[in-house]
Amino acid sequence: MRRVYLDHNATTPVAPEVLAAMLPYFSEEYGNASSIHTFGQRARGAVEEARESVAALLGARLAEIMFSSGGTESNNHAIFGVAGAVSGGRKHVITSAIEHSAVLDPCRALEKRGVAVTFLPVDRDGVVNPEDVRRAIRPETVLITIMLANNELGTIEPIAEIGKIAAETRVTLHTDAVQAAGKIPIDVTKLGVHLLSISAHKLYGPKGIGALYVRKGTRLEPLLYGGHSERDRRPGTEDVTSIAGFGKAAELALSRMKEEGQHLSRLRDRLENGLLDRIPHASVNGSRALRMPNTTNLTLPFIEGEAMVIALDLKGIACSTGAACSSGAVEPSHVLTAIGLPPEDARATLRLSLGHQTTDEEIDFALETIPPVIDRLRQMSPTYKKPAIA
Repeated sequence: MRRVYLDHNATTPVAPEVLAAMLPYFSEEYGNASSIHTFGQRARGAVEEARESVAALLGARLAEIMFSSGGTESNNHAIFGVAGAVSGGRKHVITSAIEHSAVLDPCRALEKRGVAVTFLPVDRDGVVNPEDVRRAIRPETVLITIMLANNELGTIEPIAEIGKIAAETRVTLHTDAVQAAGKIPIDVTKLGVHLLSISAHKLYGPKGIGALYVRKGTRLEPLLYGGHSERDRRPGTEDVTSIAGFGKAAELALSRMKEEGQHLSRLRDRLENGLLDRIPHASVNGSRALRMPNTTNLTLPFIEGEAMVIALDLKGIACSTGAACSSGAVEPSHVLTAIGLPPEDARATLRLSLGHQTTDEEIDFALETIPPVIDRLRQMSPTYKKPAIA
């Protein structure tokens, strides 16, 4: 069976160049990057070379990049680290209703510890209003954490505007850029962020490795204790193999970003418009103007999302109803309900996310395959009004 992968927001395949960069560190170059002998220093060189590539991807300085196990750890470190670095007194955090669970869950955990948290609403496109951020700031606000691009909708948030507000009010700003890094240009200075999270497996690197940008001077309490790695911010022996792969993935992303973005947006629009033409009652969720070039999120009423994903997989198309880490959840997506979709429509959504190996032929296959599957599922739905036969 032909198989087409349209779930790149969940994860991406490791690029061949990335695998090649990693291979020596599985066996030949096995030194501990903290050792001072030649074996260790060669490993240290690989780590610092990768740090340079990741810093270049974000417009940051080398010393501001801390490697982590991925986006979830980076988000947790940013949120708990800032809150923990402020001693005593009342504390307040601002976030949005459409954040990834790796941000929402730490914020809820802070609430249980007595920290006040404001969950800002979004508009129909899934965009946070910067003035809502300004109005939510209190004297005790210690952190604003708003994602750069939404993982389900692809919507890009006005982080640079929020960054100006954070600077005016002297509040630390963190952004979860896991879905944005490698797809759109990022400059931490222009964004005005103090902290930024990314993950390698979203940009054709290995799983289990990520990074947290920490602007010089930002107060951040460590999550873990037990060593002096990563400038005392994250103890433990560095995963040189994964870091080397991350560095190569960042290097490739920076060099290919413009051309790949144009390629993906063209294919995305072909796929999206084709499905809207072929499937009655279909609609697009989120902004169609300011969004990631590879992502479309469609509501296809009168079906159940999980049944749709399974049926499409049986036909050879891999896709999702939303975030991969929420797959199988009974409740509808919190992102889709936050933009105003009723639960029945939120459960009837399809997220398609393209990658650099996606081809026109694969888009043709998707356009031939998806509409008949949707029609068949609708014919079995008790809520679907079947066209009358003359």
